[in-house]
Amino acid sequence: MKIAIIVSSLGEGGAEKSSAILSFLLYNLGFEIHIISILDKIEYPYKGELLNLGILKNKEDSQIGRFKRMLILKKYIRNNNFDWVIDNRTRMSSFSEYVISKYIFNPKKSIYVVRSSKIELYFPKINFIAKKIYANSIIVAVSKGVNTLIKNKFQYKNVLTIYNPINFDTIEIDANAYNVEGKYIIAYGRIDDQVKNYSLLIDAYCISNLIQKNVFLYILGKGKDVVFLKNKVKNNGFEKHIIFHDKMTNPFPFVKNAIATVLTSRFEGFPRVLIESLAVGTPVISVDCETGPREIIKNKFNGLLVENHNSNALADAMQLMVTDTDLYINLKKNAKKSVEHLSMENIAQQWKKVLEKKKT
Repeated sequence: MKIAIIVSSLGEGGAEKSSAILSFLLYNLGFEIHIISILDKIEYPYKGELLNLGILKNKEDSQIGRFKRMLILKKYIRNNNFDWVIDNRTRMSSFSEYVISKYIFNPKKSIYVVRSSKIELYFPKINFIAKKIYANSIIVAVSKGVNTLIKNKFQYKNVLTIYNPINFDTIEIDANAYNVEGKYIIAYGRIDDQVKNYSLLIDAYCISNLIQKNVFLYILGKGKDVVFLKNKVKNNGFEKHIIFHDKMTNPFPFVKNAIATVLTSRFEGFPRVLIESLAVGTPVISVDCETGPREIIKNKFNGLLVENHNSNALADAMQLMVTDTDLYINLKKNAKKSVEHLSMENIAQQWKKVLEKKKT
């Protein structure tokens, strides 16, 4: 079986990382994998043959250039005669997506993945066009919450939920690659405050008692709001206790040694940050944003789930994680086993069932 995985890129975010991991998952099932990247951002490891349309975009970023790339994409899909096209891109333009779905992809062989609760990023703005495009295809939501949002808005019957997987073998190796010392909590990912809401994290840390207990806050990543957030920290006088690190190829030793990983996103799909942290045995603290965290965290079992946009509640959770030894030991004991159902093997079987059932 030949499968094309369409991605915006293979770099920067958790959605892109999950797409790269999907290539390993399907490759390990014995499928022939081709990855087609729209942008020239190839950072994450992947399996299969790569068509990097981003290189062409860099050479000719114009309407004519885009038309040429669409012709190349159409020819590539036709010549390879793929059994399935799995589209992980964001998809907002009504006209472009209609053309792509009808004249480049084959709707009977297409799977459209929705990786965020901000579902308007994945469906054309004109609803009746969205319904025409996706009515005869399969839609895979990365969480039950995302699944519900799609069904409520579009009344589709063809929506499935398949969670993002964890590669326990590689993450364990990565987590032991080097040692990290100190007492700290951690947040990591793309530094985009409108999405990840690091401002809330900083505010909560500043009003907590973690500084008095000599527990630092590490923020790992890069993005457009690094300077803004550093200035916010400096203006509050906490630059000695809130430490920024640039994006790392392997952040997992930092995650493994942390007291807890904290997520403060305004919205999510099924956040990799939480499942990766739990996979290396580190408890988590997360705001209860619209989708994702409540399907991962069992409050006071493997982490703490708090009201979103509430800095006082988040500060209290941070303090509880540090001061309640019995609770912390229990959270840490349960962390890894709470995400064992997300193993590559388990999630692979769910994908296999979808791909092979439609084929027969």
